[in-house]
Amino acid sequence: MFRTLMRRLILRSPLLFVISISLFTQAQTPKPKLALDEFFNSVSFDAIKISPDGNNVLIATERSDWDQQIFRKDLWLYRATPGSLTQLTQSGHDSSPQWSPDGQWIAFLSERKSGDAKGADDDDGKRKDGNSKNKDKEKDNDVAQLFLISPNGGEAFAITSGEDEVHSFAWSSDSKAIYFATRQPWTKQQNDDHKKDWKDVKRYRGDERGDVIFRIMLEDAQARHAALGANAKETPEAEKDSGVTPGAVAIARTPLKVGQITISHDGQRLAFVTSSASDRQEKNEDFDLYLVNLTNNAAEATPIRLTSNEALELNLEWSPDNRHLFFQVNLGSLERKYEDPQPRLYSIDAQLDAGTPPEKREIQRWFTGYPGEVVRYTLLADGSVLCACRLGTEVQLVSQATPKAAIVKREGWPGTYETPAAAPQSPSSRIAFAYSSIERPTEVYLADGADKLSQAHPITSFNKLFTERDLPLAKPYHWTSSDGTPVEGMLMYPPGKFEAKNLPMFVFIHGGPQDADGDHFQADWYGWDRLAATAGWLVFEPNYRGSTGYGDKFALAIVPALFSSPGRDILAGVDALVKDGLADPSRLTIGGYSYGGYMTNWLITQTTRFRAAVTGAGGVENVAGWGNDDSTLDDTYFLGGRPWDKPDRYNSEAAIFQINKVRTPTHMVAGADDIRVPVLESYLLDRALHELNVPSNLLIFPGEGHDLDKNPWHGKIKVREELKWLEKYGGITGAN
Repeated sequence: MFRTLMRRLILRSPLLFVISISLFTQAQTPKPKLALDEFFNSVSFDAIKISPDGNNVLIATERSDWDQQIFRKDLWLYRATPGSLTQLTQSGHDSSPQWSPDGQWIAFLSERKSGDAKGADDDDGKRKDGNSKNKDKEKDNDVAQLFLISPNGGEAFAITSGEDEVHSFAWSSDSKAIYFATRQPWTKQQNDDHKKDWKDVKRYRGDERGDVIFRIMLEDAQARHAALGANAKETPEAEKDSGVTPGAVAIARTPLKVGQITISHDGQRLAFVTSSASDRQEKNEDFDLYLVNLTNNAAEATPIRLTSNEALELNLEWSPDNRHLFFQVNLGSLERKYEDPQPRLYSIDAQLDAGTPPEKREIQRWFTGYPGEVVRYTLLADGSVLCACRLGTEVQLVSQATPKAAIVKREGWPGTYETPAAAPQSPSSRIAFAYSSIERPTEVYLADGADKLSQAHPITSFNKLFTERDLPLAKPYHWTSSDGTPVEGMLMYPPGKFEAKNLPMFVFIHGGPQDADGDHFQADWYGWDRLAATAGWLVFEPNYRGSTGYGDKFALAIVPALFSSPGRDILAGVDALVKDGLADPSRLTIGGYSYGGYMTNWLITQTTRFRAAVTGAGGVENVAGWGNDDSTLDDTYFLGGRPWDKPDRYNSEAAIFQINKVRTPTHMVAGADDIRVPVLESYLLDRALHELNVPSNLLIFPGEGHDLDKNPWHGKIKVREELKWLEKYGGITGAN
């Protein structure tokens, strides 16, 4: 239903003497406040990969490109010797990098034009004919293809082609081949016939088709690239006719979409995870793990099904012994009928035995005794697992040697660790990770081992500017809900007013609902608490029931009272803050995005105490949401059934049927192409508020889905106008 985007994290140097110097400097020269434009120039890290020998780190970054009106995605390479960071690609469209096992190549996905195509992109993201790519009509036809580049530099070149994007890929264990998945290719004749019959008509479900997994030999890809040459024109017509990348051999196919591929270290097995061809979460059986025997000499192998459950698996990784396959579950349950506990980690016995049914394969859960959430993991050379695990307001690194062994907390700094990376096949014990805390914007760090986290050093400084600004301070806050349940959240104070009293307050509700606010740094259109605090607001971020990091019982406690139960937690927190004298009861405002938007819409029907509301991608009813969004499995679970099974609950937990109680001026935003929370929900809320003569404003961002990841200007405009709205109606001045 909601499942908001992953948090982007950002950090500063942890060394004590640096902090001391910073505090001394601040006492001598006051730092300027953070400005809106500066805030949106933060850099996030989408991937971190250590080279097989442990000596280099590959980093995928994302930042706003205001001229091109895109989020630039580039690859960077850090060399431990001599300790240098260099930019590896510059097209602005590069992501999902993977080292070859021998460390000689880096494969990645890119939406740039391939080097052998007319009008290919050059390194600054512009077309070779001089026109800006984002203005070119062909932009919408660019799909992700697979590229190669040497870590020693040089130009990247494409090794796949076609009209369909590459969904996933993996290197063979000997680095001699790459396996990739793409939708079943159509020949030129099939495409022409389809266009002739259907013109621009989209056949919902009718046009869906499954994926094929291909193998392409590295030697063949290099030979083709050399034969075509850097100045070659269009791909030969004969190659276009088949629709298949030249030299690619089909090894398996599925009626579903392949979400990730991974090859065992001995090269004998390929595992992949599936999702529905429609990209909608409608049937549990669409989401499972499969195995392909790579030692079979047959042209194509029949995939062996490894799992059959009511869970959505992801983040696959082979164990060093090649027998077990690790995977996470972030939605659903392996142990019972569908439910949404906190995300978990499992391993399955993946021995090649086509006769073993999924229910007979041994599956073990890791970190069973850990009360919080498994956020992300990596395998270490000794076979143990290193986990970035959330507990309360922090995400720390912990490890476990076996599923039944003791869980060991790795001593590091307070705050949030993310995206841990190691090279389990390397003798090196180095690990890389992203780290942040309240005042420390995220950077990537490198440590000589999991036992040396406190000696880790930063290898990037993309977000250094934030350390030069007067940032808000924050701390955890605890209260008791109306039924006696203890609840926790975060309080972020305006700069220079830490622990001040009687402040105007902005209640900022995280999405998910499986997420949590805490000791981390975020700077984007979704997490803009620092801008709100800089504008003068005491920002209250409640980790209501349904949040992760507080145990499965707490996470599941919102079922089936999807909004009313966590809503009472939030209002109890507001009451406590007013009673404690921290919040001014005459200057209260509220807002959120995705589930946070749903909750905002619900709460303004429950009370008139909020002077202003800002809501994004938030629904006001549940039936159309169930039918239109792409995650109906959790819709049904959260509300206890389908709309015709539980019609009363679908209505009782919907804001629209109590919308006549709203008196709060409300600002709304939505992506025009959002499927997760369809834009119709925002139109419905706007229509209702207009009918009630409640001040309102609705912004629609063209071309945007739920994550607002197409044009950075949309996110900046969103937050700019939300701050203005809070200032106008919330009883405060001084917003950026």
